[in-house]
Amino acid sequence: MNGRTDATAQADAGRRPLRILIGADTFSPDVNGSARFAEHLASGLASRGHDVHVVAPSAKLPVGTHVEEFDGQKVTVHRLYSWRWYPHDWLTFALPWRIKQNSARIIDEVKPDVVHFQSHIIVGRGVSTEAQKRGIRIVGTNHVMPENMLAFTGIPKFLQNWAIGLAWAAARRSFIRADAVTAPTRRAADYFEKATGIHDIYAISCGINADRYVPDFTPRTENRILFVGRVAGEKHLDVLLKAVRMLPADLDVTLDIVGGGDQLRNLQNQANQLGIGDRVNFTGYVTEEEKTRLYTRASVFAMPSIAELQSIATMEAMASGLPVVAADAMALPHLVHDGENGYLFTPGSAEDLAAKLEKVLRLPPVEFDAMKTESLSIVAAHDITRTLNTFEHLYRGEPVTAPVVVVPPAPAAEAEEREDATAKADEVS
Repeated sequence: MNGRTDATAQADAGRRPLRILIGADTFSPDVNGSARFAEHLASGLASRGHDVHVVAPSAKLPVGTHVEEFDGQKVTVHRLYSWRWYPHDWLTFALPWRIKQNSARIIDEVKPDVVHFQSHIIVGRGVSTEAQKRGIRIVGTNHVMPENMLAFTGIPKFLQNWAIGLAWAAARRSFIRADAVTAPTRRAADYFEKATGIHDIYAISCGINADRYVPDFTPRTENRILFVGRVAGEKHLDVLLKAVRMLPADLDVTLDIVGGGDQLRNLQNQANQLGIGDRVNFTGYVTEEEKTRLYTRASVFAMPSIAELQSIATMEAMASGLPVVAADAMALPHLVHDGENGYLFTPGSAEDLAAKLEKVLRLPPVEFDAMKTESLSIVAAHDITRTLNTFEHLYRGEPVTAPVVVVPPAPAAEAEEREDATAKADEVS
């Protein structure tokens, strides 16, 4: 073998491009955090030379296997016949009674080295079941909180705790099959561990490509508050509208709410009832280019949601150099370090949210720019490159000693701990 040892040859073989099958219950053209992560994961892996396949509902696209392009990369997508879930404004789902058959067929055709499913609901259950039967390595990532789905189930309130318990039990049955399980943040991982009893969950950031966003440090000429995300109940946008109404008139604030959802009409009516309809712009869904422009021109980003497992929109805002005011709930404190790149407010309190927004908008230019700079610094640890590196290690069954995760620093040791977190993330980059 030209002097090469068997061990060297085996090591080289282990670095060959992989054939990866991603199972996603929601995927492009759906617009939500889980779908966007799966899309960026697929395109990022494809850019590294891997053969990437995705199993997903057809949504509004043709059923069957097609080569689709994301971020300039070609990915093979296996679109399953699906039905619309009408309590939701856009959600479609693959038929549960056909998922094992479809999963077996696709896995036998693709012959993947690894299967990575993004939720346990239908597609994840099918691909994980069939991959386990065939001895294929399985990685599972949880983006789902059953509590967030209750509004779309029609289940009476007195049965909701029972239903949540059943949903987490179903999650356990799928994720227990995985060789490695991940969640976007440490807090999301801890929540999942407590709910399912599955331990040793990796906390790996969804990651973003920060280079796509454009910070603007020119002096402000207006005060614009921005929210980007699904216009749904768990986002608590009613709290944001009430907070905007409480802001002093001299701030002359405009609020941009970017995204669509089942609560859009209700919130438009509420804005009018509060007397701020002329200061609130509901844009609906926008292009990526328009969204980037809205981030750049904003003064501050607001995230009132209490159920974020990470919040890609908040990371995009930070990559755009925005201070953030966010609810002190779930994973948002991983991104918003109170008093450094923004403020945390008491969840559900419009008064506290208004106070924190006013505090940011009245900052002197030097302090305001310092918050913008700090957002850029914190989000740098969530670069998509680190995320892709870490998942490649997991796909190959290699040790991951420092997953991509950032925790809020202790105030007394802010700089030192941030340097340590960056150094540890670099170990797997």
